[in-house]
Amino acid sequence: MHTPWTGLWDDPLFRALAVGGQLVSVGSFLLFAAPLTWLAWRDPPSLRRYRIQTRRPRAQTLLLPSIGRWLVNNAALAAVVLTLWPWIRPGRVHLGALPAPWVVAAQLFIFAALDDFLFYWMHRALHTRWLFKRVHGIHHRILTPWAITGHYMHPLEFVAIGLLMLAGPALLGAHVVTVWTWIALRQWEAAEGHCGYDLPWSPSRLFPGSDGALHHDAHHAKIHGNYAGFFPHCDRWFGTEVEGYERLRTPRGEG
Repeated sequence: MHTPWTGLWDDPLFRALAVGGQLVSVGSFLLFAAPLTWLAWRDPPSLRRYRIQTRRPRAQTLLLPSIGRWLVNNAALAAVVLTLWPWIRPGRVHLGALPAPWVVAAQLFIFAALDDFLFYWMHRALHTRWLFKRVHGIHHRILTPWAITGHYMHPLEFVAIGLLMLAGPALLGAHVVTVWTWIALRQWEAAEGHCGYDLPWSPSRLFPGSDGALHHDAHHAKIHGNYAGFFPHCDRWFGTEVEGYERLRTPRGEG
């Protein structure tokens, strides 16, 4: 019997976007989170001035559960993408000619800005009493994050974040290689945002206005406020910066 899922593996876009995108997501997060987690565990004296919090993380209780949730959450996202593929397939992601590098750079910036805006409102909604108690509170068991804890969350939250990540490419269109790059960049943001270090040479600083890991780390420390991901702009516009955040933005070693 013919169904919308018949012959999936024969569809080049399914292999490139659904399967390839999932592999890029899993592989890039592991690539970024593993060395950053090792760095936090080793806590080298030469980098202590870049540590955001002085409170030590609970590595012994969060490391293995974080890996377990990372695996479960990625399996859940893969199942949802497979289920929704007949509706994802007609989107504007394509396998045509690669665009010029400046086009890719512009698309990545637009994807980051759109994702940040959508994530801000979703994240803020997750802090309502009902959703925090049943969904988002799991992620806030982490007060002092390590990079591997970036995916320590409820599967519903992880799937929602994953679908938001695809909103920009689906709405605006992009080559699948650009989407892979965007997925990897988003996984860097997830790993760095939980790494515990405000590193001045972070690639995130290439994005105008980005505060690197500091913005999200302050959210974990204070729980409420700093709901955006990449940039602090939405929190400034809507009055949700954590108290004293401007003071926290003093470069490490200068304040």
